[in-house]
Amino acid sequence: MTPVAVGITQRSLPPTEFGERRYGLDSRWFRFLAACGLVPVPLPNLAGVAVHTAEALDLRGLILTGGDDLARYGGPTPERDEAELALLGWARAARRPVLGVCRGAQLLLDAHGSALEPVDGHVAARHVLSSGRSVNSYHRYAALSAPSPLRVTATCGGVVEAFDHEHAAITGIMWHPEREEPAAPEDIRLVRELFGGPPCAR
Repeated sequence: MTPVAVGITQRSLPPTEFGERRYGLDSRWFRFLAACGLVPVPLPNLAGVAVHTAEALDLRGLILTGGDDLARYGGPTPERDEAELALLGWARAARRPVLGVCRGAQLLLDAHGSALEPVDGHVAARHVLSSGRSVNSYHRYAALSAPSPLRVTATCGGVVEAFDHEHAAITGIMWHPEREEPAAPEDIRLVRELFGGPPCAR
């Protein structure tokens, strides 16, 4: 499989003792995406720069990663929300596929008008989905429903665990595929199907 480049978002880390602001990305993403035939391009939490980078490199698609809550739910980095929403706008306009993981899925749900609620028992746990699959879980907030044009594809105890978009190549999952050891074949297949074809294919 010929590798293709996808944009991937990062956390904004607290300033260092020297006042440096740094971004962070779990190193396991690189190994997981290599298994999917993808080359990740880390994007900054600077909306204009992030979109310019995605356009300049003609990235195949976008991965919105996990870590921290959205700003409207008490998260510490509103600039990350701004950058990710701008990137989502770029991906929609350019008809590029989008995968939201945990926090990234929450951002997709929020952007489509779904309210998030605190949920118990979803941090550092494993769950069995409605499909029968066991997945990891590291989130404090979740949705109990998804408004059209999103459609729920997996749940656990009434909590939305996965969804996709009826008309666009947009998928959200609440578990972390990069944290599974070894990588789950189902996750590799999902990512390859989402990003492996032409930019506007679904």
